Amino acid sequence: MIAFKHATLRRGPRKLLEDVDLRIQPGQRVGIVGANGTGKSSLLAMMLGELAPDAGEVDIPASVEIATVRQHAPAGSQPAIEFVLDGDVELRAIESRLARAEETADGNAMAELHGRLAEIDGYAARARAARLLHGLGFAPSTHEAPIDDFSGGWRMRLNLAAALMRRCDLLLLDEPTNHLDMDAVFWLQDYLAAHPATLVVISHDRDFLDALATHTLHLEHGKAVLYTGNYSRFEMMRAEAKAQQQAAYENQQKKLNQLQGFVDRFRAKATKARQAQSKLKQMERMEKVEAAHWDTPFSFEFLTPHRLPDTLLRADNADVGYDDTPLVEDIKLRLIPGDRLAILGRNGAGKSTVMKLLAGALAPMGGEVQYDKYLNVGYFAQHQLEVLDDNASAAQHLQRQDPKASEQHIRDFLGGFDFRGDKALEPIGPFSGGEKARLALALVVHSKPNLLLLDEPTNHLDLDMRHALETALAGFTGAVVMIAHDRHLIDATCDQLWRVDDGALAPFDGDLDDYAKWITRQGAAREGQDVAKPTSHSNAANRRSAAEQRAKEKPLRNALKKAESEVERLTKQIEHVEAELAKPSVYESPTESARLSQEQGRLRKQLDAAETTWMEKAEELETLQSDASAA
Repeated sequence: MIAFKHATLRRGPRKLLEDVDLRIQPGQRVGIVGANGTGKSSLLAMMLGELAPDAGEVDIPASVEIATVRQHAPAGSQPAIEFVLDGDVELRAIESRLARAEETADGNAMAELHGRLAEIDGYAARARAARLLHGLGFAPSTHEAPIDDFSGGWRMRLNLAAALMRRCDLLLLDEPTNHLDMDAVFWLQDYLAAHPATLVVISHDRDFLDALATHTLHLEHGKAVLYTGNYSRFEMMRAEAKAQQQAAYENQQKKLNQLQGFVDRFRAKATKARQAQSKLKQMERMEKVEAAHWDTPFSFEFLTPHRLPDTLLRADNADVGYDDTPLVEDIKLRLIPGDRLAILGRNGAGKSTVMKLLAGALAPMGGEVQYDKYLNVGYFAQHQLEVLDDNASAAQHLQRQDPKASEQHIRDFLGGFDFRGDKALEPIGPFSGGEKARLALALVVHSKPNLLLLDEPTNHLDLDMRHALETALAGFTGAVVMIAHDRHLIDATCDQLWRVDDGALAPFDGDLDDYAKWITRQGAAREGQDVAKPTSHSNAANRRSAAEQRAKEKPLRNALKKAESEVERLTKQIEHVEAELAKPSVYESPTESARLSQEQGRLRKQLDAAETTWMEKAEELETLQSDASAA
């Protein structure tokens, strides 16, 4: 279907892509990976015909229907669902022709067009558009809302929905998960896995690629190599190829050294001069094997915090929100050094609001938050790139943060984030989103935090930088609270999952696979009340309903906490009794042994009762939530 025939693309004097020769067959799902600036988006642009190769050609049959996501956010008063329906170009064309046929009473044309509508399932198109919106997190009440009522991120979701609405042979997606929360990423992953079109997707989300890709196209140093398999398979095959290349390089170097040694010894001897010349020609004819380069451009670590208090932060029944309306209530949380928390939940549930509370950017509306006097928060917020000074260089940003830092320290530190040489001294205005994100992260790392708050830190970061962040976090001695849609980063760095849902923050018992199943059961992103501007009567009613639901759940949540405390208390007592029973002195005293055994039995009965209470309250709470969801 798609054929790149020795295609070369230049960016100024530099060859961005050189001699690309590959075939993508119908039905394949190809994930394109590579560092920022290697030509991934340019490759898609050539498939779309937006860029022409400087040499070679890109061959895609004219009959192939291509769908892709618009790069600019839409605007206007058009209802969201109508915008999505516009994505089905043929449907809209048939509707337009049908309207003209009805005006002219052309019965034959009307019959033909209605037949075609039936063939493309056009009568169910509106329901299909609604399902796409729902899957991407739009509440039913927002489907008729005008585009202008949505924020930039939600408008980009509308672009994605419109692209998915179009029936196509080839679907081209460039970082489709960037504006999605994890709930929507799970839905999109399942949707694309069942999509019949050939898929070509650029993504830095390795778990997303692992679940989808049948092939992986790797771009590096102007070359494009197509591997069979998903991202994990590609990594393994690439490592094997690198190892083989390095072994071949070392063998060749050994042979070249032997030949050079012969030449050096005998070229001056008349009897051996001819042989020496022969060896030189042999060396010249030899096809050189390059050394395998394993180096990443990123190498940094978190600086040691000045202090690590036993308790960094404690929230006791804290409420947080906006305009006197709590969004998340009864937050109870204690953070200590070494904690690794990931906060999950749909967009708008309150994840970032909780993060602002922990950072001290929002004061609690109720309850309290106690911050240790030695707390030093490193806060990477979603808007972090917007507060950077475009007229200043990376070095100036760091110097402003730490006026006492030497120029050499600043240059060395920024080098670990791949700001080397003049790059560290250039104004950052022309920098890409990925480069600005790296700088914002560098400023956080350099501040020596003991509490790290990361709100979507991987947006705009390529796989190499994500891996470097993962490695650095492994050596961080403070606490980490993270919001991210990169499942691999969460799996690799976080050992606690907390969920924001229905106005509450609570631990989630399970892993990310369990969370995906929970989303499916709940009907992915069922609320999304924050999507449209909260100006209508229905939004006020929704808030009242949510508050009433939280009020109903509060006694059950309190009972659950009480049962959990009782289970913990009894478990510790049983452990103490068992430790006493294990002492040699107890063996020698039948009376004491019998007393402790009786005590152990009594505590176990109490523990069974406490666990039963916990299970009953948990079931009551789940039933209450399920009933509310169904309503």
